Amino acid sequence: MNLDFLDFKLLRELAANSNLTQAQLAERVGLSTTACARRQNALENAGFIRGYRAALNLSTLGFRSLVVVRIALDSQSDEALANFEQAIALCPSVTRCFLMSGADDYLVLVVARDIEDFEHIHKTQLARLPGVARIQSSFALRTILNRDIPPRALDIQK
Repeated sequence: MNLDFLDFKLLRELAANSNLTQAQLAERVGLSTTACARRQNALENAGFIRGYRAALNLSTLGFRSLVVVRIALDSQSDEALANFEQAIALCPSVTRCFLMSGADDYLVLVVARDIEDFEHIHKTQLARLPGVARIQSSFALRTILNRDIPPRALDIQK
C-alpha cells in the first residue's frame, strides 16, 4: 500500500489522539466520514495501525520510578536467549525489553513505586530470570522526552 498525504495526515491525527470520533477525525483530515473510515480501515488491514490504547499516567497510579536495567546473560545461545525472553515476558513490572548489541544482552525498562519497590522487583523478578550473569540498574531522575512515535515517522515519505 502506497501512502499519500491524506493517509499521513490521518495517521498523525490518530497518533495525537486515538479517541477522536469518526466525524472529528474526518473533519481534521478533510474527508467525508465514509472516506475517512475506509482509509482508516485500509491502514489497519495493511498493518500501519496496530491498535488503539489509552496513555495512562503511571505517576498518578503510584509508579513514580522508571528504572533502566541492563542485563548480561551467561550464554548467548539461541536456547538461552529464548528462555530469557519467555521468562521476562511474564515479569509484571517490565514495560519494555530490547535485545541489544554491545556489552549487555538486554535493556529492560521497569516501573516501580519507589526504591524499596524496585528492590523487591529485583529480588523476586529480575534476579530469578534464567541465565542472568549481571544486572546493572539506573534510576531515571526525570523524563525529558517520552514519545512512542517520532514526528519524522509521519512525514510524507518520498
